[in-house]
Amino acid sequence: MDSRHPVLARLDSLVGRWTLHLKAAGVGAAWTEFSWQEGGDFLRQFSDADPPPPTAPQAWRDNAPFPTTAVIGLDDATEEFTMLYADARGVYRVYRMTFADGVWTVWRNAPGFNQRFTGTLSADGNTMDGQWEMSEDGVTWNLDFELSYVRER
Repeated sequence: MDSRHPVLARLDSLVGRWTLHLKAAGVGAAWTEFSWQEGGDFLRQFSDADPPPPTAPQAWRDNAPFPTTAVIGLDDATEEFTMLYADARGVYRVYRMTFADGVWTVWRNAPGFNQRFTGTLSADGNTMDGQWEMSEDGVTWNLDFELSYVRER
Protein backbone atom coordinates (compact mmCIF):
# COMPACT_ATOMS: atom_id res chain seq x y z
CA MET A 1 0.00 0.00 0.00
CA ASP A 2 1.17 3.51 -0.76
CA SER A 3 -0.08 5.26 2.36
CA ARG A 4 -1.56 4.38 5.68
CA HIS A 5 -5.12 5.45 6.48
CA PRO A 6 -4.96 8.58 8.68
CA VAL A 7 -7.17 7.05 11.39
CA LEU A 8 -4.43 4.47 12.04
CA ALA A 9 -2.19 7.35 13.20
CA ARG A 10 -4.35 7.55 16.34
CA LEU A 11 -2.66 4.34 17.50
CA ASP A 12 0.88 5.74 17.17
CA SER A 13 0.75 6.84 20.81
CA LEU A 14 0.51 3.18 21.87
CA VAL A 15 3.65 2.10 20.00
CA GLY A 16 6.51 1.03 22.26
CA ARG A 17 7.14 -1.12 25.29
CA TRP A 18 5.11 -0.66 28.47
CA THR A 19 5.33 -2.12 31.96
CA LEU A 20 1.95 -3.43 33.10
CA HIS A 21 0.86 -3.06 36.70
CA LEU A 22 -2.11 -5.34 37.24
CA LYS A 23 -3.95 -4.32 40.37
CA ALA A 24 -4.63 -7.84 41.57
CA ALA A 25 -3.25 -9.52 44.67
CA GLY A 26 -0.08 -11.54 44.11
CA VAL A 27 0.28 -10.90 40.37
CA GLY A 28 3.89 -10.62 39.20
CA ALA A 29 5.59 -8.28 36.74
CA ALA A 30 4.13 -8.01 33.24
CA TRP A 31 4.86 -6.03 30.08
CA THR A 32 3.36 -5.32 26.68
CA GLU A 33 4.78 -4.08 23.41
CA PHE A 34 2.92 -2.48 20.52
CA SER A 35 4.55 -2.50 17.06
CA TRP A 36 3.39 -1.73 13.55
CA GLN A 37 3.21 -4.61 11.07
CA GLU A 38 2.79 -4.73 7.29
CA GLY A 39 4.06 -1.19 6.79
CA GLY A 40 1.71 0.30 9.36
CA ASP A 41 -1.54 -1.40 8.31
CA PHE A 42 -1.83 -3.48 11.49
CA LEU A 43 -0.78 -2.91 15.08
CA ARG A 44 0.47 -5.95 16.98
CA GLN A 45 0.30 -6.13 20.77
CA PHE A 46 2.37 -8.82 22.47
CA SER A 47 2.21 -9.19 26.26
CA ASP A 48 4.00 -11.47 28.67
CA ALA A 49 4.63 -11.79 32.40
CA ASP A 50 6.78 -13.48 34.94
CA PRO A 51 5.27 -16.74 36.17
CA PRO A 52 2.69 -16.09 38.89
CA PRO A 53 4.33 -16.14 42.32
CA PRO A 54 3.23 -18.72 44.90
CA THR A 55 1.38 -15.91 46.71
CA ALA A 56 -0.89 -15.32 43.71
CA PRO A 57 -4.47 -16.51 44.08
CA GLN A 58 -4.93 -20.06 42.83
CA ALA A 59 -7.44 -18.88 40.23
CA TRP A 60 -4.80 -16.56 38.74
CA ARG A 61 -2.11 -19.25 38.77
CA ASP A 62 -4.51 -21.64 37.02
CA ASN A 63 -5.75 -19.06 34.50
CA ALA A 64 -2.82 -16.72 33.79
CA PRO A 65 -3.24 -15.79 30.13
CA PHE A 66 0.37 -14.92 29.31
CA PRO A 67 1.74 -14.68 26.75
CA THR A 68 -0.98 -12.94 24.75
CA THR A 69 -1.05 -11.61 21.20
CA ALA A 70 -3.49 -9.21 19.59
CA VAL A 71 -3.58 -7.85 16.06
CA ILE A 72 -5.48 -4.61 15.51
CA GLY A 73 -6.84 -3.49 12.15
CA LEU A 74 -9.10 -0.69 10.92
CA ASP A 75 -12.59 -0.70 9.41
CA ASP A 76 -12.37 2.49 7.36
CA ALA A 77 -16.16 2.68 6.90
CA THR A 78 -16.81 3.08 10.65
CA GLU A 79 -13.36 4.27 11.82
CA GLU A 80 -13.54 1.51 14.43
CA PHE A 81 -10.84 -1.03 14.95
CA THR A 82 -11.07 -4.79 15.28
CA MET A 83 -8.76 -6.64 17.63
CA LEU A 84 -8.08 -10.36 17.15
CA TYR A 85 -6.83 -11.79 20.46
CA ALA A 86 -5.26 -15.11 21.46
CA ASP A 87 -3.56 -16.25 24.66
CA ALA A 88 -1.68 -19.13 26.28
CA ARG A 89 -4.91 -20.66 27.63
CA GLY A 90 -6.14 -21.33 24.09
CA VAL A 91 -8.60 -18.41 24.26
CA TYR A 92 -9.44 -16.69 20.96
CA ARG A 93 -11.62 -13.57 20.89
CA VAL A 94 -12.68 -10.78 18.57
CA TYR A 95 -13.06 -7.32 20.08
CA ARG A 96 -14.21 -3.97 18.70
CA MET A 97 -12.05 -1.01 19.63
CA THR A 98 -11.75 2.77 19.44
CA PHE A 99 -8.88 5.08 20.34
CA ALA A 100 -9.58 8.81 20.27
CA ASP A 101 -8.66 11.82 22.37
CA GLY A 102 -6.48 9.68 24.63
CA VAL A 103 -9.25 7.23 25.52
CA TRP A 104 -8.88 3.60 24.54
CA THR A 105 -12.02 1.46 24.54
CA VAL A 106 -12.22 -2.25 23.79
CA TRP A 107 -15.37 -4.37 24.00
CA ARG A 108 -17.01 -7.59 22.99
CA ASN A 109 -20.60 -8.73 23.28
CA ALA A 110 -20.73 -12.46 23.76
CA PRO A 111 -23.58 -14.47 25.28
CA GLY A 112 -22.92 -14.91 29.00
CA PHE A 113 -19.51 -13.18 28.94
CA ASN A 114 -19.50 -9.57 27.76
CA GLN A 115 -16.32 -7.59 28.35
CA ARG A 116 -15.20 -4.00 28.09
CA PHE A 117 -12.02 -2.06 28.77
CA THR A 118 -11.52 1.67 29.14
CA GLY A 119 -8.06 3.21 29.44
CA THR A 120 -7.08 6.87 29.64
CA LEU A 121 -3.69 8.02 28.37
CA SER A 122 -1.94 10.71 30.44
CA ALA A 123 -1.29 14.13 28.91
CA ASP A 124 2.42 13.31 28.45
CA GLY A 125 1.56 9.94 26.83
CA ASN A 126 3.70 7.92 29.23
CA THR A 127 1.09 6.31 31.46
CA MET A 128 -2.37 4.90 31.02
CA ASP A 129 -4.82 3.81 33.70
CA GLY A 130 -7.57 1.41 32.79
CA GLN A 131 -9.98 -1.24 33.90
CA TRP A 132 -11.60 -4.35 32.50
CA GLU A 133 -15.22 -5.06 33.33
CA MET A 134 -17.40 -8.08 32.65
CA SER A 135 -21.12 -8.75 32.44
CA GLU A 136 -23.14 -11.93 32.08
CA ASP A 137 -26.23 -10.13 30.77
CA GLY A 138 -24.76 -7.06 29.05
CA VAL A 139 -26.61 -4.81 31.51
CA THR A 140 -25.02 -5.26 34.93
CA TRP A 141 -21.26 -4.67 34.79
CA ASN A 142 -18.70 -5.72 37.41
CA LEU A 143 -15.07 -4.76 37.75
CA ASP A 144 -12.79 -7.58 36.62
CA PHE A 145 -9.46 -5.87 37.33
CA GLU A 146 -7.64 -2.54 37.09
CA LEU A 147 -4.27 -2.00 35.50
CA SER A 148 -1.79 0.71 34.64
CA TYR A 149 0.58 0.99 31.70
CA VAL A 150 3.90 2.80 32.18
CA ARG A 151 5.96 3.51 29.07
CA GLU A 152 9.47 2.02 29.09
CA ARG A 153 10.42 3.23 25.61
